Amino acid sequence: MYKLSKLHFANFLNNKWIFLSLLIIFILLCPILSIVLSSLNFDLSLWKHLISTKLGLYILNTLILLFGVGVTSIFFGISTAWIIARYNFPFSKIFEWALILPLAIPAYIVAYCYTDFLDYSGFLQTYLRTIFEFNSSHDYFFPEIRSMGGAIFVMSFVLYPYIYLLSKLSFLSTPISLYELATIHGKSKFFQVALPMSRPAIVAGLSLVLMETISDFGTVEFFAVETLTLGIFNLWLGMNNLAAASQVALVAFTFIIVLLGVELIARKRQRFHDTEIKNVKSFKLNLNLFQSIPIILFCLIPVFFGFLLPVLILVEQGSSESSSSNLFILIDISKNTLLIAGISSVIIILLSTILSLTVKYKGKKILPLLATAAGSGYAFPGVILALGTTYFFGFVQNIFYLTEITLIGTFIALIFAYISRFNAIGYGAINSGVLRTPENLLEASITLGYSFEKSILKIILPIIKPSILIAGILSFVDIAKELPITLLLRPFNFETLSTYVYQYAKDEMFEDSAYAALIIVLVGLIPIFILNKILKPEKFLTK
Repeated sequence: MYKLSKLHFANFLNNKWIFLSLLIIFILLCPILSIVLSSLNFDLSLWKHLISTKLGLYILNTLILLFGVGVTSIFFGISTAWIIARYNFPFSKIFEWALILPLAIPAYIVAYCYTDFLDYSGFLQTYLRTIFEFNSSHDYFFPEIRSMGGAIFVMSFVLYPYIYLLSKLSFLSTPISLYELATIHGKSKFFQVALPMSRPAIVAGLSLVLMETISDFGTVEFFAVETLTLGIFNLWLGMNNLAAASQVALVAFTFIIVLLGVELIARKRQRFHDTEIKNVKSFKLNLNLFQSIPIILFCLIPVFFGFLLPVLILVEQGSSESSSSNLFILIDISKNTLLIAGISSVIIILLSTILSLTVKYKGKKILPLLATAAGSGYAFPGVILALGTTYFFGFVQNIFYLTEITLIGTFIALIFAYISRFNAIGYGAINSGVLRTPENLLEASITLGYSFEKSILKIILPIIKPSILIAGILSFVDIAKELPITLLLRPFNFETLSTYVYQYAKDEMFEDSAYAALIIVLVGLIPIFILNKILKPEKFLTK
């Protein structure tokens, strides 16, 4: 028995691909495991204080924010998706990709833009006071942008494209025979066919929206909306209580786990969808310019509030003299962003490629599950991952007695947190390319006498190069826009574009960081063009 188990262990060690993959998975999960371990230091008196003061408010605000953003995103996401899928009208091709543009702007930058535009000292209220000769804010009513309503407004118009994209593809993949059957029986194509058939896709998109809402830090912090994410931040840095912050993080986990479960169930149900729609020309209705005016105006609402107006505000702010004077500083900060995002995305590509290839060619049943679990960091707020990374590196320093070396607040900790959170993006993109690769190619190469490693290098990697490129670009863009992880773990006196914008906006000097915000928006446009190319309707339609 002993010899047998020893033999199994030796075989396990000899299979370096599986051993290396398991090691990668364990390291990627360390921040999440660290939060669980740190939460075991339970302080009953602190929890009594939290329950009697802020905990109920954190949970209530989180639920209100989720409900408000969810309902608004569903309304605009589904309605615009149906319009684009169902009708041909002037500028419909432009709106088809323009409706994705709000994804290019981080919610916190949109929050800064609207605060600058709608605040008491902003352009709109100043103009209204001039026109109507108001002397103060007591002479008129104007909604407060720094509020729960403002947070719902901003995040809804930034996040609705998740629902729009998945709903549009689902509407187009529903067999046209079902729509014809609804017409014959006098039923609504939208309510009786499109919505029921697309419910899994809508739920999956809504889950993504809600997970992004929970993960948001910059918007809720700037608008002073006390959610669970902001509560974790306040407990950690405000009260210097790592254990309590971890325990509140576990409360946030429950929301995330529920959303992940809902999304997984929705994805499983998506297999019932047909993959093509025939005679698409007969399905789409052609509208003239007069008939299209209401539709064009409606589609313009989310594009205008989610992208055009914030960009116009950034351009106007960037034209100020104070913004122009910071151009040389901005060059150095842009280099910092390119450096840290570039290094992190290269490491993500390397690790994701190893995991994907091992799962495909050497993995057993448990390995794909573990590889998927390793990407769960993307579902958690950046504040939580930063918290877990801090605890993990503190634990490592204590175990190995690294008294002369500080890992926390270094590039190592920052890059580690990036990889832990955004590895899911790289793994998803690369794994999709690996799964499309015929297995007989590798088998033929090994039969001809080439080793597994050489076959991977010479045959598989060139084939999946587009997937690797997409993984790198998407990872790079998300890291460049990331705020809470960078803000909490960056080395001293190290700024990226996101932290630079945050610092100036927090000090009510947003105009000084307008160019930096514009660069972030331009970087964010890269995956939009990739998505538009990958998700062309023609790929899903049979004419």
